[in-house]
Amino acid sequence: MSKILVIDDERSIRNTMKDILGFEGYTVDLAENGPEGLELVKANEYDTIFCDIKMPEMDGIEVLQRIMEMRSDATVVMISGHGNIDTAVDSIKKGAYDFIEKPLDLNRLLITIRNASDKTNLVQETKVLKQKVDKQYEIVGESEAISRVIDMTDRVAPTEARVLITGSNGTGKELVARRLHENSARVQGPFVEVNCAAIPSELIESELFGHEKGAFTSANKQRKGKFEQANGGTLFLDEIGDMSLSAQAKVLRALQENIISRVGGDKQIKVDVRVVAATNKNLQEEIEKGNFREDLYHRISVILIHVPALEERKEDIPLLAEHFNKQICNEYGQQPKEITEDAIQELKNKKWTGNIREFRNVIERLIILCDKVITDEDVRMYGGN
Repeated sequence: MSKILVIDDERSIRNTMKDILGFEGYTVDLAENGPEGLELVKANEYDTIFCDIKMPEMDGIEVLQRIMEMRSDATVVMISGHGNIDTAVDSIKKGAYDFIEKPLDLNRLLITIRNASDKTNLVQETKVLKQKVDKQYEIVGESEAISRVIDMTDRVAPTEARVLITGSNGTGKELVARRLHENSARVQGPFVEVNCAAIPSELIESELFGHEKGAFTSANKQRKGKFEQANGGTLFLDEIGDMSLSAQAKVLRALQENIISRVGGDKQIKVDVRVVAATNKNLQEEIEKGNFREDLYHRISVILIHVPALEERKEDIPLLAEHFNKQICNEYGQQPKEITEDAIQELKNKKWTGNIREFRNVIERLIILCDKVITDEDVRMYGGN
């Protein structure tokens, strides 16, 4: 059951709440003033904190503010025998979950705790989900080659500089883009990805900038493009080297002026987007061939980050194997397999033309087809090439 803290200078209120909530199965701690309550909050995790407003030494509003500074996701319910609408509104503005008046109604008290517990559980589930997502997009490795990438990414992330990420297919360019976003001031904003190579050239402008109703045959309603969807966040233009020249011209204008227009419309829409681009092509060569605009290249490549191929960082293979072993087995709901030293060496001996993407696929195949221990023979049999 939930663990609850009651901060109130009235002993009768503290004892009554402890008796009632204890009878309902809750674990209850008591504090007779603000400083004592804050010490308990520092030392313990509480699902719900009840705090009186009128107290000597430190009033409840100050206690609330201190709690929010320590634990911004704490669930605090303010209680008062001198309550009014202004006090309640002020409490909620400062981070309180709810406000209830004395004398306390038993049903109201229990319903408030139940609702607060639902909120606490939701916060915890969100944290766990975020940790899973963060793990999924974690850059794994300690080699000099990947350490340089991580260091540069972390240096650039807090800035607004545009970044061009280069590297072969499957090296993990998206992971770098996501790390840039997660460590930036835009982390609370959206991360929107566009695979320019996967969208037909005739549709890329609509995908990026949106369209008005009737702009073309199948445009049955107005649609926001990726630039608008990414407003306040990061727009990741993956495989930008495959973008059509006409779309490149519009992207250039959007980067120069922070303004876009939907296809079929003339309304100018202001956008606030940080653009991160990636490509597996040599854009300098594409410029010489006339396939890529040089002025756009200079706009998107304030910072260049090159992600090394797996062949350049084979010393990371043991860490990568362990990482994907745990990740994939967790997805399948089973215990991680043991991978022998000889199997690791066999993995190091292979040519990884498909880079990290191919490596993960091989580890998944070995997990599915092998017994509890993955051997070098298994790698030779199921590892391909």
